[in-house]
Amino acid sequence: MSELEKLLEGVEVEWKSVGELCQIKTGKGVTKKDSIETGLYPIISGGKNPMGNIDKFNRNENTVTISRVGANAGYVSFIYCKFYLNDKCFSVIPNDLFKNRVSKKYLYYFLKSREKDITNLQSEGGVPTINTTKVSSIQIPIPYSDNSVQSLKIQKEIVRILDIFTELTTELTTELTARKQQYAYYREQLLSFEENEAPHLPMGDESVGKFIRGKRFVKTDLLSEGVPTIHYGEMYTHYGTWADKTKSFVSKELVDNKKLRLAEKGDVVIVAAGETIEDIGQGTAWLGDEGVAVHDACFYYKSTFNPKYVAYFTRTRQFHDQIKKHISSGKISAINAKGLGKAIIPVPSKVEQERIVAILDKFDILTTSISEGLPKEIELRKKQYEYYREMLLTFPKN
Repeated sequence: MSELEKLLEGVEVEWKSVGELCQIKTGKGVTKKDSIETGLYPIISGGKNPMGNIDKFNRNENTVTISRVGANAGYVSFIYCKFYLNDKCFSVIPNDLFKNRVSKKYLYYFLKSREKDITNLQSEGGVPTINTTKVSSIQIPIPYSDNSVQSLKIQKEIVRILDIFTELTTELTTELTARKQQYAYYREQLLSFEENEAPHLPMGDESVGKFIRGKRFVKTDLLSEGVPTIHYGEMYTHYGTWADKTKSFVSKELVDNKKLRLAEKGDVVIVAAGETIEDIGQGTAWLGDEGVAVHDACFYYKSTFNPKYVAYFTRTRQFHDQIKKHISSGKISAINAKGLGKAIIPVPSKVEQERIVAILDKFDILTTSISEGLPKEIELRKKQYEYYREMLLTFPKN
């Protein structure tokens, strides 16, 4: 028998609505103009990060908040410090009758486990909004015995276990952030050469390489099998520095009828359109044996370079600083082949290109691989946390 099972022996579970247990109170409106850079207290305003800081607070530390308006409506958070709650959120605080029977952190973990249900309480149409009445009706299990100390002890044990998993995930996420910064630093360093160390040539020079634009197809053309295909939107959500398999496919008939253009093994697919300037220019080396159909919001780059060397270069600050002056801005930002071709690329020997790629591949696996690196470890910890959270916070209704 586990320690938790021992704790639950002889204990009943009461189901109480949030409205019975807690005060649900909306914050007071402030704007970004009210924020102060040196303010002592964060402004919690419906987003996943504070809106700014201010020199006054209206909520104490260790408080559960729920975003009530906007894209993040339904997001549950636990604020450890004193803070100012904006009117885009409400706080959920145990009332006087239950404050000695309900752990605030237990309340948080239970509401967090029901975050999807809370998000589904959004009003239909217009700006997503959740009202306090709907949140008030959510039922929460409260371990109960005649001894209120024992009731809290059970809740605190559940909190202790879940805190361990949360801390593990946080530590791994912090480490991943540090590794990504280290990766970006070495990528810039390894791909920077003095003029006397390597030739520096325009990428669009005939002797260097050629940018070829893809041809148009739409999302409804995408299939689960057929000719491998890269849609420009997938460049932001799915592809990293290299790929030998695709997420999507199109039919052979579409390729033939629309004369779609296929990148070959060793070409680099470069995204050329996006919502912001920062989105433009990232490249993915295509290493698949079969040709890949490329969307017209992308180019593929043919050269004699190591394709991964080019892909890594397109993700450097030095490359982006060169191309951003050639990006046209509007509803959608875009760049043409001429603009991309003006970027100057250092051209070390093939051996040096391979050496650089080998080093950066190790960083790439560590920071982006969902099968080998830290992202895999974080994903596993999150699943473990969610499993134990469901197990620990699932009580029979009877």
